[in-house]
Amino acid sequence: MSLSLPSELEPAQTNAPTVITLDNVSVEFEGQQVLKGVNLEVTAGEFVALIGPSGGGKSTLLRVIAGLLKQSSGAVDVACKPAVVFQDYRLLPWRSVSENVRLPAEVTGRASGQGTSVTNVLKQVGMLEHADRYPQQLSGGMQARVAIARALAQEADILLMDEPFAALDALVRERFNLEMKRLHEKTGKTILFVTHSIREAVYLADKVVVLKDGQVDDVLDARGEGRITAYSDGIEASLRAKLGMATSTYIEHREARRFPWEGFAVIGLTALLFTLWQLYVSTANPPFVPSPAEIWEAGVDGASLLVRHGLATLRLTVLGILVSLGLGLPLGYLMGKKFSAERLIFPYIIVLQAVPTVIVAPLLALSFGTGFASRLIVTVLISIFPVIVAALVGVREVDKVYREVFATIGASRWTTFRALEFPGALPVVLGGLRLAASLALIGAVVSEFVFGSPGLGYLTNSQRLQFRFAEAYAAVSATVVMGLVLYGLVRGLESYVLRYRRA
Repeated sequence: MSLSLPSELEPAQTNAPTVITLDNVSVEFEGQQVLKGVNLEVTAGEFVALIGPSGGGKSTLLRVIAGLLKQSSGAVDVACKPAVVFQDYRLLPWRSVSENVRLPAEVTGRASGQGTSVTNVLKQVGMLEHADRYPQQLSGGMQARVAIARALAQEADILLMDEPFAALDALVRERFNLEMKRLHEKTGKTILFVTHSIREAVYLADKVVVLKDGQVDDVLDARGEGRITAYSDGIEASLRAKLGMATSTYIEHREARRFPWEGFAVIGLTALLFTLWQLYVSTANPPFVPSPAEIWEAGVDGASLLVRHGLATLRLTVLGILVSLGLGLPLGYLMGKKFSAERLIFPYIIVLQAVPTVIVAPLLALSFGTGFASRLIVTVLISIFPVIVAALVGVREVDKVYREVFATIGASRWTTFRALEFPGALPVVLGGLRLAASLALIGAVVSEFVFGSPGLGYLTNSQRLQFRFAEAYAAVSATVVMGLVLYGLVRGLESYVLRYRRA
């Protein structure tokens, strides 16, 4: 029995120009040929499916066309810079759906056209209502839609898709095949689509290229073949009618409300410790240990003195943190990007950390005096190490797959740093800042203690020398409170900046 094609689905005869030409292209990795003399032509508006066994060179061929991989021999001619939809989607986790789609316009500095605006492309893929969600909140199907929307927003006439639906279940994949066909018909883009599904290739493509052992084994014209299939009649159509059309939903995570036992536990444990301390002083009456009540009374009576010295310590601590960030972040970034810089600079940093600051401080006093500069140097020496290490590790933690996304968009070095490396390294850098803030306070107190300058370190030492132990403990308590506040501020900053992780 023969089936006739509807007139609107008959193969179109067109004189469209060739937009992709591969002439005897070969790719070699470590002596092994992955692609062997591939010849291929793709015309404008054509949907071409690349199919073949795993390891046949499909993804490699796509990377060569995208410019991510240089061929060993042969010529590659692509009419324009392609947009790429990767198999793992590669959505930036710190950006919402709309921000991910807006990325190409930000990177290139071009204003989006009306057809490629964020609103329009999200509407095309059915994701407009989820524009403010983060990738972690989306299912695999919805992430695929966002990846396609980001590629559409690049305003590229050529779209390369590397098994974008491979991770989806069968029912969702069928739905996406239908949507993919409609999207191609609507946009008229040239699409190269890597797949392992024969039915998917025949259903979607105008032309199916079979790639085996790195060579083009066959090129099949699929126009008309996939337009009347089991998708539209037969037992599978009946099953679909029974099961419904699969779709995908976002993942909504809601933390169950629970009683804050940890907070009450900390308060209770602290109260217990102070009670035991008070009982110890009341019963043993040690000569040099004041009770919590005596410390509190000394703190209240000397509040103005504590505030004055506390502000001096706070000023030195904050400046120490800022200088450590200003010096440590660029230095760590340089070493993170260049291993040669790490090998050259890092031994000196280790040496500085190995020498106790208490030994270095008197030498600094001989060289720079006992003024503010020496105290700041001591503070920075103590607090800069975690900043450097955090920046070094953070920039190397940025996954290579995201760098490839920026390469396909055509991002400059500055844009890659601003939109990828900096936000990608932030989780590690903020973790280092937590430690640096605490160490800067320690450095400030140590420098005040050594140089005898105003501050809580000096106040503690001077009160101790006058045998005013309650006042000395009050100064120490003020230092502890300042440390907790600084830690809390950095923790709050971290929570705000990394709020996408809670999504």
